[in-house]
Amino acid sequence: MTVPSIRRALQLLPRWATTGIGSLPHTQLEMGLQMALQVDIPYLPQLPAGNPSELMIAAALDGLPGLSADEDGTCRVDLSVWQAGRTAFGASIEAALEGGGLISFEPSPRACRAWKPFLWEVENRKLAFAKVQIAGPATVQWVTKTSDGLPASEFAELDQQIFRLLLAKGMAMVKGLRKAGTTPILYLDEPGLYALDRRNPRHLVTLQELRVLALALRREGALVGLHCCSNTDWAAILDLGLDLVSLDVRLSLDALLEEREAFKRYLASGAGLSLGIIPTDLRSSFAVDELVDAVEVSLEATLGPRGFRELASRSLLTPACGLALRSVVDAERTFEELRHAQRALSRPQSSAPTSSLSLN
Repeated sequence: MTVPSIRRALQLLPRWATTGIGSLPHTQLEMGLQMALQVDIPYLPQLPAGNPSELMIAAALDGLPGLSADEDGTCRVDLSVWQAGRTAFGASIEAALEGGGLISFEPSPRACRAWKPFLWEVENRKLAFAKVQIAGPATVQWVTKTSDGLPASEFAELDQQIFRLLLAKGMAMVKGLRKAGTTPILYLDEPGLYALDRRNPRHLVTLQELRVLALALRREGALVGLHCCSNTDWAAILDLGLDLVSLDVRLSLDALLEEREAFKRYLASGAGLSLGIIPTDLRSSFAVDELVDAVEVSLEATLGPRGFRELASRSLLTPACGLALRSVVDAERTFEELRHAQRALSRPQSSAPTSSLSLN
């Protein structure tokens, strides 16, 4: 599937389709999987409660020589062990990427118990779309430490192997979903991009890696999103060639809309937004209708009513972040609120004429 044709798949999404970011608090696989299947775009649930190897960084790096992970998900790479195994491991990555034998880089039961059951559900329910996620290179490379306590990004060969590993894992998930008969939506989970600084040459390399990763995944037939629940350099993110940008609405929507020229280019490409409209911070107090009103006001002020309606046809609604650190009851309430927001945003809008998807 060509890159332009996969972008057109956004137009087939339900209006303000709901999905999840990734993690859930369930300890029972069946219960977590059922919750993840009850949204418009079913998604692969990560279930790290009692299984820290399913935490974001540990799951993304599963299989890397010398990797160890603490109970809180902190990952370290023993450089001596990695040095001993890196050549053989790197050869296996390149052989998979070049020869198509990517099945060995699909999520293992250790890294994601739900992967195989999720594929079965996707195929047997004949789902049109299915969403998966993997930690992106910026967050993984900046957060993972070596045995010396330095960031993995300080070691060029390790840094590059991590990038190739993430590419192989992302490609493997996309191929697995396509084999199951669905259109994949893959989000790169990048909370670490709060630290992005384009004055740092290494960060410029990371942006290029994200651009390459997004293009490679789209060429394999996936819609590619990037999730950042922090504020970041939104202009840089909007220019990465993504299909969806996923953000915490209360924290970041207005900041993103301030990048008017970059947002204009982004919309002109046919891309959409993934709005994290329901806060996941338990300290937050909010009314869903007020959040919906704020989104409508911000987007209509930028796009006009018609542009707002057109953006709705290729945009998603999610919780602001993953829910692994919440209770099951909290997660259930969050998705009830998400459905409430969807109904509110789907009510009839003004039909006053305005230019289509333009920034005034």
